[in-house]
Amino acid sequence: MQALKKSTYTIEDIYALPDGQRAELIDGELYMMSPPGRMHQELVSELHAQIHSYIKSNHGECKVYPAPFAVFLNKDERTYVEPDLSIICDKNKLDDRGCNGAPDWVIEIISPSSQQMDYMTKLFKYRNAGVREYWIVNPKTKTIQSYFWDGEEDSAQFAFSDDVPVQIYDGWSINIAELLK
Repeated sequence: MQALKKSTYTIEDIYALPDGQRAELIDGELYMMSPPGRMHQELVSELHAQIHSYIKSNHGECKVYPAPFAVFLNKDERTYVEPDLSIICDKNKLDDRGCNGAPDWVIEIISPSSQQMDYMTKLFKYRNAGVREYWIVNPKTKTIQSYFWDGEEDSAQFAFSDDVPVQIYDGWSINIAELLK
C-alpha cells in the first residue's frame, strides 16, 4: 500500500475515488490498495464461509462481512479501513454505510503490498480502537498471528495446520489447512 501526498485526507476523499479504485484512510493519510491475488481471495472466501456457518448454526448475533466493507474505526472523518473480514457483534454499530466503531474480530490476509500495514499500523489502530481479536493470516509463511485484547491480553502464532482458537467464541477453533483442502 502506498500513501498518497496531500496535507490530510478525509472520508470524503475515499468516496470521491473513481469506481473500482480502493483505498484506506488512516489518521488522514490515504493508502491505495492493490487488487488481491487468488490465494488471498480463497482464504477470505473459506474463512467467511466457516465463520458465517458457525455463527448461523449457533444462532449467534454477530455478523461477518468480507471486504470491501467500510469500517469507520474511530467514528471520525480521518480513519476508514476495509478489513478482509470484519465480525461485528453489536448491531448498533451497523448502518447502511458499514460499521461505525471497532469490529469485535478482524482478520487481515497478508498481501505483498500490505505486510507492513497489517503487522504494524493496523495492529496498533485496531488495538487502540477496541477490536477484541485480530488475526493476521500470512499465506506465504502459512502462519496466523492471533491477538486477543479483551480482558487478559494474549498473542500467539500458529501454523495453518494448527487448530487456531477463536477467542471471542469459547471452545471453537479454525484449522486453515483443513479449509483449503
